Amino acid sequence: MSFHSLKAVCFIPFLILPAAAQTAIRIDPAEGRLIQLTGPYRARVVPPVNLSDTSRLDSLIRAGNLYLTAQDAVALAIENNLDIEVQRYAPLLAKEILGRANAGGALRSVGLGVAQGPTSVSLTGVSINPGGTLGGGGGGVGSGGGIVTQLGPSIPSLDPTVSAFANFQHATSPQSNTFLTGTTSLVQNTRSFQGSYSQNFNFGLNAQASFSISHIAINSPSFNLNPYETGNVDVQVTQNLLSGFGRAVNTRNIRVQKNNVKVTDLQFKQQVITTVSAVLNLYWDLVSFNDDLRARQREVEASQNLLENNKKQVDLGAIAEIEITRAEAQVYASQQDLLVSQTNLLQQETVLKNALSRMGVVGANLANVHVIPLDRISIPAADALAPLDTLVDQALSQRVEIEEARLNIDSQKMNLTGIKSSLKPSLQAFAELTNNGLSGELTALGAALPGLSYLAGGAGNLLAEIFRRNYPNYSAGVSLSITIHNRAAQSDYVTSQLGLRQDELNLQKNVNQIHVDVRNAVIGLQQARARYVAAQKGHALQQQTLESDQKKMELGVAIPYQIVQDQQALASAISQETQALANYTHARIAFDQALGATLEVNHIAIGEALSGRVAQISVLPANLPAGGLR
Repeated sequence: MSFHSLKAVCFIPFLILPAAAQTAIRIDPAEGRLIQLTGPYRARVVPPVNLSDTSRLDSLIRAGNLYLTAQDAVALAIENNLDIEVQRYAPLLAKEILGRANAGGALRSVGLGVAQGPTSVSLTGVSINPGGTLGGGGGGVGSGGGIVTQLGPSIPSLDPTVSAFANFQHATSPQSNTFLTGTTSLVQNTRSFQGSYSQNFNFGLNAQASFSISHIAINSPSFNLNPYETGNVDVQVTQNLLSGFGRAVNTRNIRVQKNNVKVTDLQFKQQVITTVSAVLNLYWDLVSFNDDLRARQREVEASQNLLENNKKQVDLGAIAEIEITRAEAQVYASQQDLLVSQTNLLQQETVLKNALSRMGVVGANLANVHVIPLDRISIPAADALAPLDTLVDQALSQRVEIEEARLNIDSQKMNLTGIKSSLKPSLQAFAELTNNGLSGELTALGAALPGLSYLAGGAGNLLAEIFRRNYPNYSAGVSLSITIHNRAAQSDYVTSQLGLRQDELNLQKNVNQIHVDVRNAVIGLQQARARYVAAQKGHALQQQTLESDQKKMELGVAIPYQIVQDQQALASAISQETQALANYTHARIAFDQALGATLEVNHIAIGEALSGRVAQISVLPANLPAGGLR
């Protein structure tokens, strides 16, 4: 094993462990004894956000310079960018709302939309607003990414409920008629216990079973049983027959939220695509800004050399003194261009560093760190493009927006089933069965009466009476409620249908737009290549013109002013070539986005993006270029 291979292997833990430590996006289970029993009633905890960057960032800093390849910039964005970090919470949010839906709860609007990310500063002047966006655009669950509606019949709670009740009472009541109670002050001691179990079923049935028992002791001699126990077992069922009937109606939120979970995953993928594309644009613009800076530095050197040469020529009397003034004007103009280029570069570095660090430019002491791009913009000899129809088919199968739109239309149809159910009257069938019991100690009065010995006993006798159904009650019936005109339900149903039709048209609109996007991306790529070729040719011609005029001036044929003009034209040509190179990278990134191939082209695994850990190791070359503004 070579030294460099050994060094790379030894460096793996330093990259992986901090990355794992910083990924704190999870829900910790409740803690404590008897957790299986009490867990549903204990608070789970979401750990605080982690604002520490991965060790990859520190590993790429040397002597105050951050050395980056395009792939390193992508890896740092996936690990540290806050827009992606925000979206990592979205799948957990969606799954929690699914748990709520499984319990019969209403859906909640949660999550943030896709943030568009930072943009580059202007190549043509200093920008005072180089940064990206503070809020998100696009759609999150509840803001375009998923479906949340509460129209239609109420969805019952699908979590069973157990309740218990205990009551201890002492009551003393003065009596106005002693004939009935045999006492002037009736004292009653009561101990009551009740337990019930209720559950709703997703086809529209509600069932409830309860058991109650009371122990009563009274100081009246007029009772046949004293003390005595009374109790019952009661079973009630209610079934929706029209509105609210059926699993399709009562489980619609569950099925919709399952779609929303898929939409949330797609939204995270869209955020990764958007952020990676934005960071790549920043990176390649930084490369072009560095190229522009070097060109401006050469322009300043050339103009200063011309000024020195003109001064010598004036001293010799070979040229007029006005040529010194012209050369000085050229020096000042080129210095101004250099200053603008330096300022653009500094701003671009700030924007890029902010996108690659959780704490922005203040994190990892990035404020005074210069970003040195290690990759150069290279344009292939030819763009190997598949036929247009093939590219369109690829985009239709890979673009996130299409799959999101189809899932949302499917969810709208599920909701429409429930909304349609609300058009029906409310018709419920109900039934109730109650088994009663009574048992106690026979008083002297009760013992004298025939037929009461059956009631003598304690709680055991009471339970026997209940389960023998000695004293049953039965009831059954139907309940019908009809809303006259039913205008609200009619409006909800038709409005939802109209919204569904709009969504279907928007889906087709998106399909049409993808056709346009792909065609425009191909044209943009071809145009960018043609502009680069033209700019490259213009650069070469201006260089030849300058060299030719310099030779003429040495022979006394050309004047220094012509050289000044040639230098200005050459600087402009170099700037145009640099811009053309940057434009080609933008066109290529836009082409990948149009096809939905950004992740594939940049070798990004969505699992790595979701975990915030990129397996690829960043290794700096042995010979690093000098950094800093010159």
